[in-house]
Amino acid sequence: MRTRPLANTQLHASVLALGTVKLGRNHGLKYAEGFPLPTDDEALALLRAASDLGINLIDTAPAYGVSESRLGELLPRVAPRDRWILCTKAGESFENGASTFDFSPAAITASVERSLQRLRTDRLELVLIHSNGDDAHALDAAGPALESLKSRGLIRAWGISTKTPEGALRAANECDAVMLTINAGHPHDLPAASTAGKRGAAVLVKKALASGSASATRSAAALTDALRLALTADGVTSVVVGTINPDHLRANAAAAEETLRDRGN
Repeated sequence: MRTRPLANTQLHASVLALGTVKLGRNHGLKYAEGFPLPTDDEALALLRAASDLGINLIDTAPAYGVSESRLGELLPRVAPRDRWILCTKAGESFENGASTFDFSPAAITASVERSLQRLRTDRLELVLIHSNGDDAHALDAAGPALESLKSRGLIRAWGISTKTPEGALRAANECDAVMLTINAGHPHDLPAASTAGKRGAAVLVKKALASGSASATRSAAALTDALRLALTADGVTSVVVGTINPDHLRANAAAAEETLRDRGN
């Protein structure tokens, strides 16, 4: 798996990242079909496939149910801690079927400390604010706490998972990293990706496969087309794909490799 620099961390992230919401939560999501949470054996098979493919960036969040806790238990059974780049989020909680948001310094600090415990680690490579749609407020409220956590060595870099093109562009100009949406139906964040790349900030892409609709075809050509825009866009570091099927992950990796080989990236 090809890698790209992850902001100013001196680390290199795989061009495909594994999103793990489906390891910990299976309700209140925008997927076409429901699914049961995978067993530990099934989750291990997925994580081992990711490791074998060269994927090292794992994306999770407190709002992903028990995803963080499961990763904390299972990842050490696959590979040593230094093998992984862990990206989690702060600001959103999901309980009793509903999300709540708190971007206060105390809440952000407590969230990151809980994530460290759940993931069984002493540091996080990347923490993103989990925006509620008001990206500007989330950045203003949570940014100072994340900068303090960075100065303490608990996180290597921080940014925001955005909901608006305006928020994406602001984060591209100010943060270590930004997670934004790029797919055929949503090209609006492309300027932010380019801006971040020129600054040396990391760009993670979500919803490149339109929340699974592109991958549902299981067509190699369709996967390649869906990934091409995100993987070859200026500034992009890594594209996050969420699946609990190792074969789907392998197909995504093959499509990514074909795309980058054809473009010479």
